[in-house]
Amino acid sequence: MIYLRTFQLSQETVRDPYIYPYNVFAHKECGCFLFDRITILYGNNASGKSTMLNLIAHVLNMEGREAATHNPRNPYFIQFAGECSYGLGEDEEGSPVRKIPADSRYIKSEDIMYEVKKIQQEAVLKEGYLYEHARRGYTREQLEELKHSGKMAKQIEILQFAQEKYSNGETALQILDDCLHPDALYLLDEPEVSLSPQNQVLLADKLNRAARFLDNQFIIATHSPFLLGTLSAKIYNLDSPDMETCRWNELDNVRYFFLFFENHREEFL
Repeated sequence: MIYLRTFQLSQETVRDPYIYPYNVFAHKECGCFLFDRITILYGNNASGKSTMLNLIAHVLNMEGREAATHNPRNPYFIQFAGECSYGLGEDEEGSPVRKIPADSRYIKSEDIMYEVKKIQQEAVLKEGYLYEHARRGYTREQLEELKHSGKMAKQIEILQFAQEKYSNGETALQILDDCLHPDALYLLDEPEVSLSPQNQVLLADKLNRAARFLDNQFIIATHSPFLLGTLSAKIYNLDSPDMETCRWNELDNVRYFFLFFENHREEFL
């Protein structure tokens, strides 16, 4: 399923070349993206990956969007977002999508780590559990009933057990599983943070299956070679002047890993 088909970055300019976010993409020649079921935004630090995901989240009014600056008097991010445009996609039968699904969400690596820390603090387990159900639409009466239910007590017990049994990476993987629902668009900002290479590949396999069988669409910012090499994705290289599409084995970060192990080949024989 393709919920978001295209996104066009603002082509407007401002007088000050250092104004964010105009400065991020000022020297790029192309700002139109055509999305697939899974699309990767690749780039090194300061390439604009996270900025672009946040712009999409703002333009689509998605849960998880964040303020661009700590200065409420800075209007430029909202101004830039208002100058961007997008086109929705189509379902499996070719009918146009009318709106982005309600469960769609922008999930950042710091969001995941925050949830991990919540699991590690017993005092906020119940608060986090109730908040998640409130987000799903539970009424105040339903939340009050849930607060005193055996179901919630059992779930808190499971979370406490997970805290003792699982590493941060394993817990993060479980949190991602819990966050993703069928029939939705997800913007994922470096979801591999805290995951081992094996778990990065496991996560990529899960995302491949979710895109294929659960009608999910993913736009993912990453420079992990394990995600890049495992995901069945279109890849945009934000480090290139025209943000061109390319194969994963052409990317600088992946080539760096390859050359590093090539230089140490004799140590593996």
